[in-house]
Amino acid sequence: MNSPILNVAGRMLLPLALLFSLYLLWRGHNAPGGGFVGGLVAAAGFTVHALPRGRAALLKALRWPPASIAGTGLLLALASGLPALFLQTPFLTHQWQFWDKGFALSTALVFDIGVYLAVLGAVCAFVGYYLGEEADH
Repeated sequence: MNSPILNVAGRMLLPLALLFSLYLLWRGHNAPGGGFVGGLVAAAGFTVHALPRGRAALLKALRWPPASIAGTGLLLALASGLPALFLQTPFLTHQWQFWDKGFALSTALVFDIGVYLAVLGAVCAFVGYYLGEEADH
């Protein structure tokens, strides 16, 4: 596909999609769904960027193989449940860590980041497979 409109749109939409996906991830970290929707928006940005450029451009923009991104996300989501087990509460019970300056970190945010990466990696792996197959035909 050699579309100048999609080529320019992809160049402009990727940074905007990534910024909006991070907003969705951060805004939804206390509510379910922030990581999933944010990952879908980020994957859509990478897809629009890669469609006119091909699989190599997708892999270059991601900087890591999509399967590694998805695997890292799955491990991070799984690891977010471990603090609850150490505190002898049910697995994936949210835990909070507060610091003096008003900064807090929750296992819910860590779980959502894992979901974000898993969705991003899975969708980009699918798109990369499609773009690689299309180049062969």
